[in-house]
Amino acid sequence: MNQLKRALFVACVGVLFSCSMEKQSRLNYPLSAKGDTIDNYFGRQVADPYRWLEDDQSEQTKAWVEAQNKVTFDYLSTIPYRQQIHKRLTDIWNYPRMGVPFIQGGYYFYSRNNGLQNQNVYFVQHGEEGEDREILDPNKLSESGTVALSDFSVSRDGRYLGYGISTGGSDWNELFVKNIATNEPLADHLKWVKFSQIAWQGNGFYYSRYPQPKTGDQLKGENIDCQVYFHRVGTPQSEDVLVYEDKANPEWGFSAEVSDDEKFLVISVTESTSGNGVYYKDLTGVNSQMVKAVPSFDSDFIFVGHLNGELLFLTNHSAPRYRLVGIDPKNPSVDHWHEIISQHPTDVLQEVSSVGGKLFAMYQHDAHSQVLVCDAGGKVLYPLELPGLGTVTGFHGEAKDSVTFYSFSSYTYPSIIYKYHIADNRSEVHYQTKIDFDLNDYETQQVFYKSQDGTSIPMFLVHKKGVKRDGTNPVWLYGYGGFNISLTPGFDVRRLVWLENGGILAVANLRGGGEYGDVWHRAGTLLKKQNVFDDFVGAAHYLIDEGYTSPKRIIAQGGSNGGLLIGAVVNQHPELFAAAFPQVGVLDMLRYHKFTIGRYWATDYGTSDESEEMFTYLMSYSPLHNIREDIEYPPIMVTTADHDDRVVPAHSFKYIATMQEKYQGANPVIIRIDTNAGHGAGKPVSKLIDEWTDVYSFAFKQLNMDVKY
Repeated sequence: MNQLKRALFVACVGVLFSCSMEKQSRLNYPLSAKGDTIDNYFGRQVADPYRWLEDDQSEQTKAWVEAQNKVTFDYLSTIPYRQQIHKRLTDIWNYPRMGVPFIQGGYYFYSRNNGLQNQNVYFVQHGEEGEDREILDPNKLSESGTVALSDFSVSRDGRYLGYGISTGGSDWNELFVKNIATNEPLADHLKWVKFSQIAWQGNGFYYSRYPQPKTGDQLKGENIDCQVYFHRVGTPQSEDVLVYEDKANPEWGFSAEVSDDEKFLVISVTESTSGNGVYYKDLTGVNSQMVKAVPSFDSDFIFVGHLNGELLFLTNHSAPRYRLVGIDPKNPSVDHWHEIISQHPTDVLQEVSSVGGKLFAMYQHDAHSQVLVCDAGGKVLYPLELPGLGTVTGFHGEAKDSVTFYSFSSYTYPSIIYKYHIADNRSEVHYQTKIDFDLNDYETQQVFYKSQDGTSIPMFLVHKKGVKRDGTNPVWLYGYGGFNISLTPGFDVRRLVWLENGGILAVANLRGGGEYGDVWHRAGTLLKKQNVFDDFVGAAHYLIDEGYTSPKRIIAQGGSNGGLLIGAVVNQHPELFAAAFPQVGVLDMLRYHKFTIGRYWATDYGTSDESEEMFTYLMSYSPLHNIREDIEYPPIMVTTADHDDRVVPAHSFKYIATMQEKYQGANPVIIRIDTNAGHGAGKPVSKLIDEWTDVYSFAFKQLNMDVKY
């Protein structure tokens, strides 16, 4: 402990030289003191010398963070075109945009951003022709823009707005209520809400919360004992009625929804990110009981609505590419389920919306959207015509609505919002933006390549038209590969800076994601996780073999589970990459499940304490535990944030401390630690511009690119 205190005292007053004094070009990293913690896993001793960095509230850790940021920002400040990149990002980000509108209680609701507002502003108008007015501006909740909206839910009579806010990027939410007609904020204030919806019934709503955490544990303590409450508008949280809990299973989570007709409360029960149980309660009965319709966690069930006397669910039960089933509330056994939309032969049924007497079935075909409009019985009426390869979102509404809205976007296609007239199958442009960028000079193509085991993997390539395959192009290779999440084409203004400087954007649809359903997902989980890393490396080899680029011309980037991906492939194939960005990554695979809701990821990863086989497998690829002294690593910039309570920053802290200790080369291995920010959701525009200024500055420098600014 004396050594730890001494090292951190020095780190507070200045940056120390590293142990490798003979390499003059090596950065002078702060000394990260080593503790003597050793864990025993099935008889194997595993040292964890930087365990003290898990305490994000300690003065020692805060001093270490300050010292690391000093090294990073001192390094970035020497890059000559950093300010020009910041200016270009600011200019290109400054374009107006709008969210997809929805109708509730006779009102139209939507969000807008004039360009550089840190958070989107929400508006309401009475009827289609009414004058719009501001209903909620999150930018007024903090000067820095670090208070973000996490939920926006309108009561079915259009009387109340319930909304949630997140501060500093945390997953913890606070809930508030406004009177929509008067725009008056009410006294309602609910705390310690997490992973919850606002589910309205009458003049109140259902929500989920956790007990107040101990002081100091707010951002890292394990979240257990979830409970569902009912809150009546105008009453204090202390009077909220407990609706459901399960003391026998404190690690389970609950999320409540209410059917559009307010006849049923539906609770999704989870113990991981894969599979959920389904409980429901008839709200029309005086003494009705909670019914456990699906008590197991073997499959996924997504509530669609209450239609024709049935509760509709999108599910992969006996259908790995999903189907729509109706469950009779009076007889919910699986033998009596009614299949409304069958599993597609090849495509994944991602979402179904019930609006205006129609069912909108949104499919994923080779990682891009297709939409079929069906009648209430599931019969296909017609496909929805789309502009090209892209992603569709929207189709929110109720049975009485005659119109609904949806958006379409792609990598070079900013989001266009369409109004859809349900009765006559007609779409018209409702909103289209303009941006300071000639997108007609660029194109998107989809290619397929073979992974190490021969599996065909799709990948999107975005680049200037007429790109030459001479092996010299810089490539930004992005991947995720986990938790049944699909990477589909969508517009991201951040990518334009890379494209206009001659870069190619490559997005690989790795196994572990949801691009081809449950089988594709499971092929990248547990003892098959190496498939994900092989798929990513296969993408790099394809780009090299096809002449798009060459080794050391590829930037590797991924966030969260994608940060794990980057950390693993850099250990396994450092020779391929010019630079790597493991962002908010899961990097300590032996202890990830011990923080906040990390245990939920066990269905994808397994845990180090469940079996010797699982421990050995996790140990074989864990980014933190496979950093070696004999590897010439590419330049690495880790990014994380002090309020990340999804993937706690300790992952990144311990990883970079180990990298700086073991890597003896001259390439920079640094960490950028954002303050008053979290995992990424709700991050203000100003912070995004700052972050991507530094990311691009670091990347361009490592590639020695001729930046055009």
